[in-house]
Amino acid sequence: MRKDTRTWTVSCGTLVLDGAGRLLLGHVTGTAHWDIPKGMQDPGETTLEAAMRELREESGAAFAPERFADLGEFAYRRDKRLHLYRVDAGSELGDLSQLVCTSWFPHHRTGKPTLEMDGFRWAGRADISQLCWPRMANLLLTLDW
Repeated sequence: MRKDTRTWTVSCGTLVLDGAGRLLLGHVTGTAHWDIPKGMQDPGETTLEAAMRELREESGAAFAPERFADLGEFAYRRDKRLHLYRVDAGSELGDLSQLVCTSWFPHHRTGKPTLEMDGFRWAGRADISQLCWPRMANLLLTLDW
């Protein structure tokens, strides 16, 4: 029997839902796509801690740990898994113009610091395929949210 030597990185994210059951998405700077707040788990960090940090860094939204429902880990790419949580925010986030990303990455062409997300919106299930990258859309549409 062959030993499985694959290793995965784990990205942790949060599905934030409003009172109408719509999903919070952030616009990925410099692209035509939208995504959920998510990012890599740091060494020594639990998946919940990573999801909470990424949500705060990428949107400015923060919720108490007990508000995060663990949805589990999902296949995403050959080299990456997603550990997802869900938060029912109801009407708490109000006007999304208050949300602010504080997470930066080096631009792929210029190397200049670039905000990861530059806008936010609510999206229903019918919007996901048009807004998100195909891999993310396919995953989101398999989940019950």
